[in-house]
Parts: sequence; C-alpha cells; structure tokens
Amino acid sequence: MLTTILSVGILLAFALIAFCLIKWWGVRNVGVTPVHLFTFIAILFTSGLDVGLIMFPLTEFPVYADTAAAPEYGFANPLAIEFGFWGFLIWGFYFLTAFYFCVIEPRVGFFEIPVVKLINNIVILGTCAFTGYLFLTYLPFYATGIIGDGETLSWHFYAIVFLTIALATYSSTDIKYVRVLSLASTWLFFALIAGMWAAAAMGFDGLLGTMGLVGEYFTNIDKFVLPINDYHQFYLFWWFAWSIMIGQFTSRFVGGLKTWQVLLALLIFPSIPLLVWFSVLHYYWANELATGGLIAISMLVVGVTFVINSLDSLIRLYTDNLNLTSERLGKPIYLVLNILALFGLVILFKSGWMQIEWIGSIVIGIYFACVFYIAFFKRKEVMAITSSPEDRNLDFHKIETTH
Repeated sequence: MLTTILSVGILLAFALIAFCLIKWWGVRNVGVTPVHLFTFIAILFTSGLDVGLIMFPLTEFPVYADTAAAPEYGFANPLAIEFGFWGFLIWGFYFLTAFYFCVIEPRVGFFEIPVVKLINNIVILGTCAFTGYLFLTYLPFYATGIIGDGETLSWHFYAIVFLTIALATYSSTDIKYVRVLSLASTWLFFALIAGMWAAAAMGFDGLLGTMGLVGEYFTNIDKFVLPINDYHQFYLFWWFAWSIMIGQFTSRFVGGLKTWQVLLALLIFPSIPLLVWFSVLHYYWANELATGGLIAISMLVVGVTFVINSLDSLIRLYTDNLNLTSERLGKPIYLVLNILALFGLVILFKSGWMQIEWIGSIVIGIYFACVFYIAFFKRKEVMAITSSPEDRNLDFHKIETTH
C-alpha cells in the first residue's frame, strides 16, 4: 500500500514539474524577501538537508556494496547509489514546491484553508522532530572514542540533542539569523570537505577518479525515480515529508530567477558539493581510512550546525503559520513551548510510535488535494498567471530590515 501511494505521488510530482516548466518557463520568480543567488543556494542547501547528509554515508556504503545480501543495488556502485538517494533529480521536488509558493499559492490560498494549514503544520512539526531523532540515533557512531562506545545512547546524547533544539528555537526568533546560519553552515561544510580531502592525501587525481564513479547514476537515472527497495522508499518518503515546508520557506528568498533557472539552480548547485562530499567519504571507506579524533569532532560540529539550521527554518515556518511567534507569545513562553514539544516528539520517534512514512503519505495526500482544489476552484486564476505577485519587488536589502 505504501509503495503504491509513493509511486503515484512521485509520478504526479514529476508531471507537475514538467507542466510548470512548460507553462511558466520564462516567468521571473521573486520572493517576499529576495536574496542574492549564493545566499539563496546556501539557504536552500542547508535548510533542505539535515544531519543525515553528514552521518549516513559511511554506514550506508557497506550496505550498497553487499550485493549478495541486497542484489537490487547491483546496477551501480555504492557512490552512485548514495548520490542518487540525495542528489540531482530528487531536488526537483523542492523546485516544484518553491515555485508553487512563490508564484501560485498567493493567487490560490490553498494553504490558508484552516484544515490544510493545521495538517501542514503538524507535518512540519513532526518532520522537525524526525530530524532530531536522526541526530540522536547516529550520534553514538560518530562520537565513538569521544563520548560513549559507539552504540549505547547515554544521557550525554540526549543532552546534546536537547541543547541543539534549544539553540535552533532561539535562532528562530529572528529571521536575520537565517542568512548567518546558512552561510556559516555552508562554509563549515566546505571546510570539512577540504580538511578531510587533505587529511586523506587523495590529491586531485584521487578525488576526480572517485567522482567519476557517479557516472553510473546518470546512466541509470531512471532506476532512481521509483523505489528500488524499502530503504529507498524510506528516503523518498523522507524527501516528500520535507518538500512542502522547504518549498514554502525557501520561496521567500528567490531573487528574480526565471522558472527554468530556478529548476537548474536546484538540480545543479546543491548536487556539486554533495558529489564532492560523498566522493571524499567514499575514498575514506574504500581505503579503510580512520575517521576518528579530529575528523569525528569536525563532522559532529558540522552536523550540529546543519541540525540547528534546519530546525530554525522549520520552527520559524510552523510558528509563523500558526501565529505562535515569539512576538505574540513572548520569548520565554515561545522557547519553552517549542523546545518541550520538539524534544517530546523526538522521544516518540525514538520509541517507534511515529514513522516518517506516515508523514510522507500525508504530504502526498496534500499534493493531490491541492491539484484538485485548483482544478475545480482556481483553474482560471492559475492559468492566467504571467508573473510573480504584483506586490513583489527585487529588493535585496529587505532581509536586513525583516524580523
């Protein structure tokens, strides 16, 4: 049942991407708080990805390489499969939702319908908690030798997650932190890649040679559209769970790109650092290089920064949508409510009471409901769209005065 829901949702999403691209190819996309391209890509990259990017690959390469146990991975090498689960084509989901919220939603108002708004914000809150749960789950592996034995969850890990949620909640009280966090996360990530590349002494030849393995992704790209197995299904549901809220958040910052440029920016720019990062990690795994000590600490620092950045974006989104902002509630109440709610949901995910597949299925349902709503009630308004909303202006200084 879940596989059918997911497959139909994916086919719908790609059909909508094609329609939007053909219909509004040259429309200039302007968000309510536009920023320059590099800042937009930094916000997108660091908000649209979470700690799994840092913590998953080293544990997944051996699984993808064991084709005796999982023959479905035999069509490509582990690096190509890792990239396929994270890069390029899958970012089309974010294009679809970012374009929708930037250009179409202001004319439609589907997400202002009370029941839709409530469901959407439950999805956002649940996905926030799932991000914290993943962080908690993978902390022991990367903290081996620093804290704990690499397997057991001690109170230290719960304390780190609690503190991370607290910092993210505090940073969500002012939008000016978005640019700072996004740029800091991006540069820290680049520094981590450079540092690990240098420590591995792989050189440019080693890096380029490893990167070449990703060619098997592009020659088999069709195999990544529908779920390969249950684990790929988990990933795709995860992407769906994120898609609406990341599109809703990042659409604010689109700085005048045409529709086709938004698509290319989302497919290409985030995929380049992903390719380099996965290639460096693959080299460590293939050559059995150690990743402890300073490298482990560096990965933890970047992972924490990514989590703070992602949670900041999502907390700001659902609190704005529900009018539960720090201005309305007061900062102390705002902090306490969000920290306790998120940490409590993290514990629910840890206990197995909640699953990301459920959240992804709800999001697919929202996709279909939105399409039907437009088709029956807003078709003329949508088909008449020729530009971004008239009240948008390309003022790159607006973010400096927005709180």
